[in-house]
Amino acid sequence: MNLKQFSQKLGLSPTTVSRALNGYPEVNEATRERVLAAAKQHNYQPNARAQRLATGRAMAIGHVIPIATRHEMVNPVFADFIAGAGESYSRAGYEMVLSIVPDDQEASVYRELKSRGTVDGIIVHGPKMADPRIPLLQDIGLPFVVHGRSSGTAVPYAWLDINNRRAFRRATDFLLDLGHRRIGLVNGLEFMDFAARRRSGYLEALEARGLKPAPELMFSAEMTEGQGYAAASAMLALPEPPTAFLASSMISGIGVRRAVEERGLKLGKDVSVIIHDDELGYLKNGAEVPLFTATRSSVREAGRLAADMLLAQIAEPASEPQTRLLECDLIIGQSTGPAPART
Repeated sequence: MNLKQFSQKLGLSPTTVSRALNGYPEVNEATRERVLAAAKQHNYQPNARAQRLATGRAMAIGHVIPIATRHEMVNPVFADFIAGAGESYSRAGYEMVLSIVPDDQEASVYRELKSRGTVDGIIVHGPKMADPRIPLLQDIGLPFVVHGRSSGTAVPYAWLDINNRRAFRRATDFLLDLGHRRIGLVNGLEFMDFAARRRSGYLEALEARGLKPAPELMFSAEMTEGQGYAAASAMLALPEPPTAFLASSMISGIGVRRAVEERGLKLGKDVSVIIHDDELGYLKNGAEVPLFTATRSSVREAGRLAADMLLAQIAEPASEPQTRLLECDLIIGQSTGPAPART
């Protein structure tokens, strides 16, 4: 079935159907949903070559992932984000171009993607403080949306982020309300913007209760099980160990749990643990009752939303950059309880 035949079935013009399938904002939502539902029902797939010729677009979105230096893309969170973004791309007839490159070639790859017309836009992952990719992409004129934010960047740009500061302020307050006063922070790399904001929320909560932050209880590294284990092991060996931990991911939280249980301590009784990002597609936080108390956000939904924002920007390049800040839920699990009495 070609576009003309599909349009006749719907009683709409080919132009309207094409615009609905490609995410143009001027198509009203009811029409868009009707077209997408019919495309699914009739298994209609727009001809990619025809779309490219008709729109002058590559019909592809780029994800450039540097590999030479350590950063957060080793985290399985990335897979869930890509899965969510892929759903939006597929609905709009777009493909995904994933480029794995050495860090020192990242800038040249963006320029090459633009000059060759390989992609219509870019999702920027793992933003750092004052991230240089933002002015670069603006300079070369390649539409982009940042998954996260970049503190210190003065120019307007499109981003989608969770409220990392508030999430960790709330989690720290929850532990303080349970009587914990020695709370270990097992954070990501703090030149990454999200990790800096999480540390800020943690410090705000402590300072609001008149507690002086303890440097020995703050750890920053790649968010892996091994790093979580090493950080918690070192803190638990202190003369005055923490009675609770905040971990920046489920992966590092699993490492914290291993360190706790290795010492014969019970999670939720002797030591409390709160993790972040427990809603992962293939790594579940327990069954009906969550194992870990967690600050929860759907990474897959973030991928869908960021992709939709980028597709809208591609359709309307003159529009103002969109921004979206998502809040996290605090999910109570089995890993937290009142601070144990000191002997």
